[in-house]
Amino acid sequence: MRKMSRRTWIESTFLSSFVAWRGKTFGSQSSMAISIEEVKTSYEDYRYRTPIKFGGSVVDRVTLLNVNCLVRAKNGTSARGFGSMPLGNVWSFPSQRLSYETTLGAMKELAEKISEITASYREPGHPVEINTALEPAYLKAAAAVSQDLKLAEPIPKLCTLVTASPFDAAIHDAYGKLHRRNCYLTYGPEFLNRDLAEFLGRDFKGEHLDRYVLVSPQKRLPLYHLVGAVDPLVEADIASRVGDGLPETLPEWIQYNGLTHLKIKLNGNDLKWDVERVVAVDRVTTETQKRRGVEGSVYSLDFNEKCPNVGYLLDFLRLLKERTPAGYDRIQYVEQPTARDLKTHRANTMHEAARLKPVVIDESLTDLENLMLAREMGYSGVALKACKGQSQSLLMAAAAQKYKMFMCVQDLTCPGASLIHSAGLAAHIPGIAAIEANARQYCPVANRGWEERFPGIFRIKDGTMDTSGLNLPGLGAVP
Repeated sequence: MRKMSRRTWIESTFLSSFVAWRGKTFGSQSSMAISIEEVKTSYEDYRYRTPIKFGGSVVDRVTLLNVNCLVRAKNGTSARGFGSMPLGNVWSFPSQRLSYETTLGAMKELAEKISEITASYREPGHPVEINTALEPAYLKAAAAVSQDLKLAEPIPKLCTLVTASPFDAAIHDAYGKLHRRNCYLTYGPEFLNRDLAEFLGRDFKGEHLDRYVLVSPQKRLPLYHLVGAVDPLVEADIASRVGDGLPETLPEWIQYNGLTHLKIKLNGNDLKWDVERVVAVDRVTTETQKRRGVEGSVYSLDFNEKCPNVGYLLDFLRLLKERTPAGYDRIQYVEQPTARDLKTHRANTMHEAARLKPVVIDESLTDLENLMLAREMGYSGVALKACKGQSQSLLMAAAAQKYKMFMCVQDLTCPGASLIHSAGLAAHIPGIAAIEANARQYCPVANRGWEERFPGIFRIKDGTMDTSGLNLPGLGAVP
């Protein structure tokens, strides 16, 4: 079969996706609409100071995808936007058959196709409209990359969302800068004249996105500190110190940042180890906080979908409550205990577990269909992530609020601009109780240069992040 030229492929892929959206009379009539004129990408590579283990994998490096774009308004004015996100291939494209280098390479190839598709898009619109129109083309590009590279496993939708997220962020950033206001002030009908029914169905008829976001950011948010599955808890757990001046044990981190919130990574395939790990974390935390004169620690538990079934989670919660009732009471929520493919694992319902603690989907949350399926299966909450895209995160936040679900904002070990993006999302969604910021633990080198400009975001001293300043134009981060 004759291989298409790159230009022909882009045109055919985009056209078929765009035609599907024309049925919804896409094409913003708002005078505030923008058109994309230019898209450029670049990469940064960093090594972690210490490895992080999650979902049965150990990660010791990260590649950032940076996106710059130029947009123009109908009146001729223009603005540039910037987006950045880690290419979290181990998390978004887990595979037993493909190497780290292969999945990362596939994401880079996909990023170049997404760049060309986005730069070729000329319809005026709001960033949410533009992202919604382009997502089908992005998914087709992922399928094409999988075929061209002869991958043993196709690029998952979650991986496509992660790869596309800095493009979406750059467009939102440019849109806000063009209109000289923070992005979260551009989601009302003046800017996005299409109501949410166009994106989320008839339950949202007559409602606009600004109904579900805060005009001003929350001033402070508690910081969830990550306790990875291979992280040392106490001095005896350290074989050889890193010696870079940063904390290396849990008590050291608690003292250094004034922590009260801990996210505990668990294995999900070793019940005894998982219970003992939380018991140990609770013991060390309680002793440390007592010395500090602090009460009221809070935990979240993340199994990264490794529990074989809901019975494992129920057994875990029962045993943990027996071992440490106070530690059990400190659990705020449980994150993605079982497999991300909800359709294939319909038997793993969470009704009984969710009566004990909020149970949220993370890897499963790739669209409204999966959110609704999760509700049907008994999940009571959702984990929002900037790495799934600003547009999608806002739409899922609106749906979660509408259906009265528990919400949290999760991290992808985001440094620099990507952390500011994530923090802005957390600070502007009503009901978000805390935020994660793992790069300060595992990849602080990627935060250099950002810490001085945004000390409240990157320097944690009282267990909270100062998010009061996340009201600058665009997404609030100027590269």
